[in-house]
Amino acid sequence: MAFEGLTERLQKAMEKLRRKPKVTEADLRETMREIRLALLEADVNFKVVKDFVKTVREKAAGADVLKGLNPAQQIVKIVNDELTKLMGEEAVPLNKAKHIPTVIMMVGLQGAGKTTTAGKLALRLKNEDHARPLFIAADVYRPAAITQLQQVAAQIDVPVFEQGTDVDPVDIVKAGMEVAKENHNDYVIIDTAGRLQIDEQLMDELANIKELTNPDEILLVIDSMTGQNAVNTAEGFDDKLDITGVVLTKLDGDTRGGAAMSIRAVTGKPIKFVGEGEKMEDLDVFHPDRMASRILGMGDMMTLIEKAQKNFDEEQAQETMDKMRENTFDYNDFLEQMDQVTKMGPLENILKMMPGMANNPALKNLNIDPKQFAHIKAIVLSMTPEERENPDLMNPSRRRRLAAGAGRPIVEVNRMIKQFNQMRKMMKQVTNGNFNGMQNMFGGQMPGGKMGQMAMNRMARKMKKDKQKRIKKLRKLRKKK
Repeated sequence: MAFEGLTERLQKAMEKLRRKPKVTEADLRETMREIRLALLEADVNFKVVKDFVKTVREKAAGADVLKGLNPAQQIVKIVNDELTKLMGEEAVPLNKAKHIPTVIMMVGLQGAGKTTTAGKLALRLKNEDHARPLFIAADVYRPAAITQLQQVAAQIDVPVFEQGTDVDPVDIVKAGMEVAKENHNDYVIIDTAGRLQIDEQLMDELANIKELTNPDEILLVIDSMTGQNAVNTAEGFDDKLDITGVVLTKLDGDTRGGAAMSIRAVTGKPIKFVGEGEKMEDLDVFHPDRMASRILGMGDMMTLIEKAQKNFDEEQAQETMDKMRENTFDYNDFLEQMDQVTKMGPLENILKMMPGMANNPALKNLNIDPKQFAHIKAIVLSMTPEERENPDLMNPSRRRRLAAGAGRPIVEVNRMIKQFNQMRKMMKQVTNGNFNGMQNMFGGQMPGGKMGQMAMNRMARKMKKDKQKRIKKLRKLRKKK
């Protein structure tokens, strides 16, 4: 995750503050210095850092904060609130035309991921709005650009309008818009050309396309791994085109994350989406409050819950929760859950959304090979129906038979069974609102310290409310049946 280094430094600064029985002006100055250095190291724009630290210091220096109860916790809240404000307060939805089609221009430098992002956006619109998008291939300069767009479009079953590489891009867009009107496409996504750097010819072409189509969105796609250059790129495109929003790609890569924290403050334009992964489904709405929470090591439970809701069947999820609570969760359920979880994305990314997990030593070098899931599945599929339904039957001779059947070492079989039993025990506690099981996994201390504990408490309350809602919903469904 992009902010691991920043998260670690901020957490250390806050922990130092928390250990003080009383917070003095000197302590506050030292903490502000740590925050300033952490942000600069994360490649956040210098002026943005200066303004941010000044605002936090002014709010935290108030007598009410330093002399009040839990001053450290209040300062954490101020930092969290200001980070959220810095990145834009709240999520900004896509602009939508009053009459179809809604026109979206994708712009950006070469290699930022425009074409892939166009595909991810089109899939999102199909899945969430039941949209019928059309791509217009307006990049006639980059070798194989049209072919790449066609390959992306084929994966998600979206048509592409193209006229090859010998036609002026503006004429291609004009013809494509006519086709969209004839076919009643409700979205048109224009994949424009990029350059290695901003130049006049590129900007003139994009300005002409803008004038022709009067787009509802001009989304600038930026590679977050380019750091401070990403902010310069955003300024350059915004000056010429007056962009409507930004999509940050490769936020899951080895990057310092400064772009996400600088772009809104420097350009005034919102980050609308972030790409964290290579799958077509890996495009998420940018929520400033959730990102601030992640940066401070408090996790991102809301996004995690939303991912789960997208991929899990409501009734099946309730049945699984009931089984976990009653300790009747078996290997058949385990297989189903594995399939559902793999749809949500890489497991290490999911775990890092949990409070305090982004910098947990246990996850430091975690890189789960998808083959491991295949091996676990092979072991479970080697069980008899009776063994799958009754996990307590696993004696040594049965385990040896499983190892032979799955073609895996006996130690791997033993490890999988041990982990399954631990997970079953912990999930029984968690589904009953008891997080001690999780604390025991981390040596009796909740990951993320007090912030992690607070986030977990919020999660427990939310789980209780969600449980009540699910029960009511299921009762209504059963009555209808």
